[in-house]
Amino acid sequence: MKNIIVTGGCGFLGTNLCRLLLEQGHNVYAVDNFFTGTKENAEFLKQYKSFNVIEHDVIEPLKVDFAVDEIYHLACPASPPYYQKEPIFTAKTSFCGALNMLELAKEKNAKILLTSTSEIYGEPLVHPQVETYRGNVNTIGIRSCYDEGKRISETLFFDYWRMYDLKIKVVRIFNTYGPFMQIDDGRVVTNFIRQAIYGEDITIYGDGTQTRSFCYVDDLVSGLEKMMNSRDDFRGPVNLGNPGEFTMLELADMVLEYIDTKSKIVFRPLPSDDPTRRRPDITLASEELGWKPGVALREGLKNTIKYFQERGI
Repeated sequence: MKNIIVTGGCGFLGTNLCRLLLEQGHNVYAVDNFFTGTKENAEFLKQYKSFNVIEHDVIEPLKVDFAVDEIYHLACPASPPYYQKEPIFTAKTSFCGALNMLELAKEKNAKILLTSTSEIYGEPLVHPQVETYRGNVNTIGIRSCYDEGKRISETLFFDYWRMYDLKIKVVRIFNTYGPFMQIDDGRVVTNFIRQAIYGEDITIYGDGTQTRSFCYVDDLVSGLEKMMNSRDDFRGPVNLGNPGEFTMLELADMVLEYIDTKSKIVFRPLPSDDPTRRRPDITLASEELGWKPGVALREGLKNTIKYFQERGI
């Protein structure tokens, strides 16, 4: 049994990861300021006796009076409407949050994992994206608070390894979806599901040919756990995502297939700096972690739609 801290532990990914770790029998401490995480998710996790909540903003240093074996550092707004609404807060969360959690890991001699993002690749000139690709990011665009924030987080992690021999892990997450998402989080899967359930027009930005790769959350958190428990000299960064590539039109058609609705597809201008192609090369994750996703998009969408419908959304 380990003592494990999960920052952002009451958010979408955090709730799913905490559940996995709790079911394995660990003591889990979710650190969350509830900016995008929810009290409802915390209440769900309280069914596990070894679950604990620490309400705290990682922008500030964290002190704990217990031994810590592992830290999963997830805390950061990941949805464009949220981080574009609070860009300075997002940048501070990325830099100060990483710095503070690295300091805690150093103090407690704990292993620490960073959830970075495929957004560091920007509008990629290499396809699919491999970990050695350094990206094509607009450093002054409306998305850069998140993109650049995660890049500096990666920098800090590797500097702490080089300076203090800290045990670090870095993963780059590609689009993930599934239960415990917030229906209004502004990401494309929830946008389409919400619009279809409410009978609103399904909004596609651009001509619908831009692509994404969608990873079901159960697959993703399994990859996080495998990365944390990989050999110490494998630090990453490593891509975690589903290499299946779908256009926005294909995704919208699937949602309409599974929800009885009068919604129609409408088109709007493509937002600034929105990537037109995104797909992970997961060769490294497959070779080093023995990991690859197993849930197909159609199956995952059915599960996600069922989750929202059961909650009366």
